[in-house]
Amino acid sequence: MNTTNVFIHPTANIHPKAILGEGTKIWINVQIRENAQIGKNCIISKDVYVDFDVKIGDECKIQNSVSIYNGVTIENAVFVGPNVAFTNDKIPRAFNKDWKVTPTLVKQGASIGANATIVCGITIGQFAMVAAGAVVTKDVDPFALVAGNPARKIATVDELGNRVQEGA
Repeated sequence: MNTTNVFIHPTANIHPKAILGEGTKIWINVQIRENAQIGKNCIISKDVYVDFDVKIGDECKIQNSVSIYNGVTIENAVFVGPNVAFTNDKIPRAFNKDWKVTPTLVKQGASIGANATIVCGITIGQFAMVAAGAVVTKDVDPFALVAGNPARKIATVDELGNRVQEGA
């Protein structure tokens, strides 16, 4: 584990094979599993779970109680709000011993609001925004603002998140 200029709270559980980028801060009760890669200058907040082989880019902010499971890749400068849940099993059954991980990609600059659920197998485009509580079941276009259950495009946003066009 690389810990150069990294803050790790004493209650965090970081696997020795995890890779942590310089300037990253890992807070209370975080668990980061083997072969997870977290980029530079990230904030991983209280009670976050990062599964094995997860990849998180530079300058990401992952807020409290987020679960990021194997198969999820998060690019640079992504915001993930509190209690966001990522899934990785498209057809979950407790008795299916042959299930396979279904990957999910969150592109650079995207933001995901509090309590959103990201169903596996989708891509959230660059600088897209997912509203709080949304259930994302299909790809989100770059610069789209989506909301609802299931999430639907309600506006187009600019790189800073300002609405530039209403509607789909």
